[in-house]
Amino acid sequence: MNDFLDTYTIVFIALAIFVIFRLKAVLGQRTGSERPPFNPFERPEPPKAAEGDSNVVALPTARPAPVGAAPPVDPATQLKGIAEPGTPLAASLTEIMAADPSFEPKGFLMGARAAYEMIVLAFARGDRRSLKDLLAKDVYDDFVAAITDRESRGEKVETTFVSIDKSDISEASLRGKTAAVTVRFVSKLITATRDVSGTVIAGSPDKISDLSDVWTFARETGSRDPNWKLVATRSDA
Repeated sequence: MNDFLDTYTIVFIALAIFVIFRLKAVLGQRTGSERPPFNPFERPEPPKAAEGDSNVVALPTARPAPVGAAPPVDPATQLKGIAEPGTPLAASLTEIMAADPSFEPKGFLMGARAAYEMIVLAFARGDRRSLKDLLAKDVYDDFVAAITDRESRGEKVETTFVSIDKSDISEASLRGKTAAVTVRFVSKLITATRDVSGTVIAGSPDKISDLSDVWTFARETGSRDPNWKLVATRSDA
């Protein structure tokens, strides 16, 4: 009888070890579905067409185009509404497009708008982690210094984005492999700074303020990282 029980005990132990081993193997693997950090400049993957649906055309990407895909859009079309033909801005943007086939001025501008709002709100919250992914090191250091100084006085900033009324590419350049694009933003914000006692010392929690900023983003055209970093800021008085 004891031998019979011992045999079953050994079998159950062996099964338990096998199950634990399989769970560990499965749970310890990456599935490929993990969400990467959000990149406002990265174009979304186009939806896949259903089999037999010839009316859906995949958007062009930085990867090699599949057989039968639509040809790349010519620079003049991509620059329509962005830069006037024959201007230095149009020439610079065309040069960047030639060096980096993934660069699309209109798509870049959409990403810049998203990045602008993210950065302004992250700065108000003191969110260093979000800022680090979007700012060049020297700009990041300046932002963090301002946040640290504000925190040392016990001050808090409350910011609500109302709208981005205008965003235009005003300058562009390609120096070596470094592409730089400058965008002028006109936006509306509600912002107020409170001291340690909660008293408003700057701005107003009830008033909408107009803001005009000129920001420059840069990226190495040969880099596998599609993210543009904020490299310079100034107010457009």
